[in-house]
Amino acid sequence: MCYHLKTKFGNTEAVIDDNCGISKFYAIAETLAADLQINFLNQVDDSETLDWDFHYKNHLLTLHYNIFNGVSIFPQHIKSVQQENNAVLEIAHFLEHKAY
Repeated sequence: MCYHLKTKFGNTEAVIDDNCGISKFYAIAETLAADLQINFLNQVDDSETLDWDFHYKNHLLTLHYNIFNGVSIFPQHIKSVQQENNAVLEIAHFLEHKAY
């Protein structure tokens, strides 16, 4: 799996897969919970979009799924600090070496 990055307003968004089904979102969430001991704090599930917030190394991030855009991870802050962007990159790099 290979991710790509989007940068907008200072935020780095790691697009894990831009063409996948919801089952991949759940597989990624399960991997994050099991391997990185991530607990999801707030889970907003809509008919087309899922946003699950979590803390990673004291940074608030979101695991995002949309039926049109796939799965991505991004920081919560509108203008995120470099450390939050680095946390997003670290998780994306970790997931790159997993098979789904």
